[in-house]
Amino acid sequence: MKVFVTGGAGYIGSVCVEELLNAGHDVTVFDNLTEGHRSAVDKRAVFVLARASDVETITAAVRHAKADAVVHFAANAQVGESMTNPGKYFRNNVCNGLNLLDAAVAAGVKKFVFSSTCATYGPPDRVPMTEDLPQRPINPYGESKLMFEKMLHWYRQIHGLEFVAFRYFNAAGASEKFGEHHRVETHLIPNILQVPLGRADHVEIFGTDYPTPDGTCIRDYIHIIDLAQAHILALPAGRQGFYNLGNGDGYSVRQVIHVCEKTVGRPIPTVEKPRRAGDPPKLVASAEKAAHELGWKPRYPKLEQIVAHAWRWHQAHPDGYPD
Repeated sequence: MKVFVTGGAGYIGSVCVEELLNAGHDVTVFDNLTEGHRSAVDKRAVFVLARASDVETITAAVRHAKADAVVHFAANAQVGESMTNPGKYFRNNVCNGLNLLDAAVAAGVKKFVFSSTCATYGPPDRVPMTEDLPQRPINPYGESKLMFEKMLHWYRQIHGLEFVAFRYFNAAGASEKFGEHHRVETHLIPNILQVPLGRADHVEIFGTDYPTPDGTCIRDYIHIIDLAQAHILALPAGRQGFYNLGNGDGYSVRQVIHVCEKTVGRPIPTVEKPRRAGDPPKLVASAEKAAHELGWKPRYPKLEQIVAHAWRWHQAHPDGYPD
């Protein structure tokens, strides 16, 4: 298929583009490089440097790509920032996403795969979390993603645009070529690994008084390659709906730090900080629906594997991408 990927220069997008190309698809990457990196774009892909806020440009780009499917990663994704600058999140994640939806319909695209988030649920009524739980986001980031999910529902009903929306839990790890380098890094594993790399003195723990066994937040970590594979499984006609992507295992912040210490072979100093606004205590996925309906099965379900692959990439790229 010809696949148009927004945000393909970002962390998740770069690995998904790599896996799409490995699977034999033709890929066009559309990215403005405000969050992504040019050197994170697989050289086999066509690259378009542009902004989704420019309606004419994105419409022309989708048409020129002759896309059979759109895979939409491009978004702002920092929970804390969304609590201080909500307009940025609604403008980019909703308004610019709408431009892409209209471009897809205008170009006759048949399939749309969306990078959503478990943040659409808010604090869950039960764990592990299934797709039928109420969606009550507690931050503008989650709200913006939920708004786009609702837009997809109406575009399918009105325009016949078939879609799959994946609600991610915590993406982590790396492929051989591509890994995690955000200009402002808020994710736990890369921040932990900055310490043994000599780029930081300690890792910060935000909140130690949550109602969890060790007082720190519990999250479900999913390998970036497994995440990418789910998107490939979503492409065939007839596959549509909402799916959680996670491993079904939860690890606390302290547990993740411990696994990182074992991986790098040295202790990692920590500093305890107050809670961050908008952080639920525990988020763990049930991905049984994706397994049953899409045939998705993680190849790297263990946190030890995820951390080992991340550490390998960070050791090879201690300063991340050069651009």
